[in-house]
Amino acid sequence: MRMKKLNSYILLISISFITLGCNSTKNSGNNELVDEIDIKVEELIKEMTLDEKIGQMNQYNGFMDFTGPTPQNGFEAVKYENIRKGLVGAMLNVHGVENVRAVQKIAVEETRLGIPLLFGFDVIHGFKTISPIPLAEAASWDLEAIKKSAQIAAEEASAAGINWTFAPMVDISRDARWGRVMEGAGEDPYLGSLIAKARVEGFQGVDLTSEKTLAACAKHFAAYGFAEAGRDYNTADLGTSTLYNTVLPPFKAALESDVKTFMNGFNILNGIPSTGDAFLQRDILKGKWEFDGFVVSDWGSITEMIPHGFAKDGKEAAKLAILAGSDMDMESYLYVTKLAELVKNGEVDEALIDDAVRRILRVKFELGLFDDPYKYCDLERETATIGKQSFHDEVLEIAKKSIVLLKNENNLLPLQKSGQKIAVIGPLAADKTSPLGSWRIGADDETAVSVLEGFKKYNSTNQISYAKGADLILNKPLFTTELEINTSDTSGFGEAIQTAKNADVIVMVLGEHGFQSGEGRSRTNLDLPGVQQQLLEEVYNVNKNVVLVLQNGRPLTINWASENIPSIVVGWHLGTQSGNALAQVLYGDYNPSGKLPMTFPRNVGQLPLYYNYYNTGRPVEPAPNQVFWSHYIDESNDPLYPFGYGLSYTSFEYDQLEVTNKFSENNVVEILITVKNTGNTSGKETAQLYIKDLYSSVVKPVRALKGFQQIELEPGETRTLQFLLTEQELGFYDNSGNWVVEPGTFEVFVGGNSKAILSKQFEI
Repeated sequence: MRMKKLNSYILLISISFITLGCNSTKNSGNNELVDEIDIKVEELIKEMTLDEKIGQMNQYNGFMDFTGPTPQNGFEAVKYENIRKGLVGAMLNVHGVENVRAVQKIAVEETRLGIPLLFGFDVIHGFKTISPIPLAEAASWDLEAIKKSAQIAAEEASAAGINWTFAPMVDISRDARWGRVMEGAGEDPYLGSLIAKARVEGFQGVDLTSEKTLAACAKHFAAYGFAEAGRDYNTADLGTSTLYNTVLPPFKAALESDVKTFMNGFNILNGIPSTGDAFLQRDILKGKWEFDGFVVSDWGSITEMIPHGFAKDGKEAAKLAILAGSDMDMESYLYVTKLAELVKNGEVDEALIDDAVRRILRVKFELGLFDDPYKYCDLERETATIGKQSFHDEVLEIAKKSIVLLKNENNLLPLQKSGQKIAVIGPLAADKTSPLGSWRIGADDETAVSVLEGFKKYNSTNQISYAKGADLILNKPLFTTELEINTSDTSGFGEAIQTAKNADVIVMVLGEHGFQSGEGRSRTNLDLPGVQQQLLEEVYNVNKNVVLVLQNGRPLTINWASENIPSIVVGWHLGTQSGNALAQVLYGDYNPSGKLPMTFPRNVGQLPLYYNYYNTGRPVEPAPNQVFWSHYIDESNDPLYPFGYGLSYTSFEYDQLEVTNKFSENNVVEILITVKNTGNTSGKETAQLYIKDLYSSVVKPVRALKGFQQIELEPGETRTLQFLLTEQELGFYDNSGNWVVEPGTFEVFVGGNSKAILSKQFEI
């Protein structure tokens, strides 16, 4: 329903509005529609005052109820007043149809031009119905499942009034100490790029005007995941080869998938805060890559350039940010208070303001907000959509695909479905909040299915017993507070040990609380927190038939468990259906197929640790009798579990690797590999292809993932897979950011993880 102010604006620019088609940007090829939007944007900009333009560049947080009385004083009253003046372009953390409608109504009906607001929210891995954390989903290596997860999140969040998500996070990170690894796709730029594409397509769909889609945001541009020592918000210091070949590819993939917005980061790169980095934002993103969406700052990152030592005060911070290409100010309040003065005194060209506003308005048009500013404000749809059973069914399937089997000696798994006494033990076994993970701010506590619930609901005749053993945390977890970890109370050990003695199999549910990973939650110690390691060892001492189920948001150091515990499952933070997914996998209804998207270290002293490292002049595999070489004197160079690793209840054999080199004829190298299921049950395998460039003008990693395929095989079934290597897989970025394909000798490896040994060489 059109409101009075919006109708006035439509008459003002004298342009009839059309229903926007799919992907209406220059990348879609729909030039006529793009031109139509551009005309509307330019006409609107002509009617705007400088203050109104700057207002579009201002985003406020709104953790408040807009349906109640209007605040009369304080900063919340200022926010209301600025919305009425047309000095706000977007809100974040405002959700719920009634709340969103109340704010949108002010913007559309009480401002001079009636420009609708964007409503942003951190829809990271679901809204109310929570999928596995993104790192867990990356372990599925299932791009369609990851895309589906984003679609579910978009449909549910958009039903609550949200039209813009601050996701996906596409930062590559090689350091498990960094808490935000849970929010990304892991350590590899090839896999990370494909997942970035899947998530953007899932959030935005094929028609951005659909009320079931959200504008996506690729973050954090760039190198935030390379924080030194894995400490959040810390400095990133890396060379141009790493920047172009590891950090930037997932962002480029998001852009090529028509992502509508980018977010800059908190980190500095080459001594310059990302928010004030013109090289990143203007030269690369808006220049070389021709991005036509807009860039939003991270929370307060414009004003944070002052403590960085890059800007002397708020006025200079605002100037540096707009000059660098940061279009919208999230929660620094500096654009709305400083930019007008900077323009009037000639320090900032108004053309830069126009460019930023043009980008923001274009996204609003593409979302269809000018056609119907209340399109996301349907109470009936909100009620019918939030928590739909189909969503729960779908996130259950995604959760099962995300589980990784690390070890399974003596085929302890799958569990028998009858005749067993199973003890479920551990501080996380009955927890209904922790499995939701971090960054699920739209969800409610106590809404996950716990592992204990999953086992009790499972259709078996086994006898299920339970003992907590110990608490993991001693305080109620809140998003903004530190967790108090139990490091001394073992009073529940006795009950757990007695329960274990009386069981045939023990399922130990240990790991990190969901709020021990995520933003601001870096760790220097990656072992099992608190008294959990002691509990695990004491239970194992009385019953060796232990299945360790890890609930974690990052790789952990589990050396003792890896050496002693017969079965280990990485259960991550799997979201709403966590317990059901784990029960079905442990009972064998779903054969685990996940593969690690990050390396598991033996020791934090190895970090950062990643499979695609560079060789040295004294390589990690020394020559005979070599004394001085690149290694530790107290720990192996090798990881505990490598990237791409994951077992199944069956086994797979790789054979008959063939290379057909036709690069000189048609720029393609064909790789053929035979994969056979050599076990007794059907299963899914992710066949992975890695290449090594033996010599190059720029040193290359010892191997790099360049292809993978997922196949389902019955027992005894054999299938031949074809991989094609083109210039896209064989080339690289030089230190100026140019794509290069050089002649040389390559080695290709194919197998079930990054340690694959089956290999052949070829030349181009």
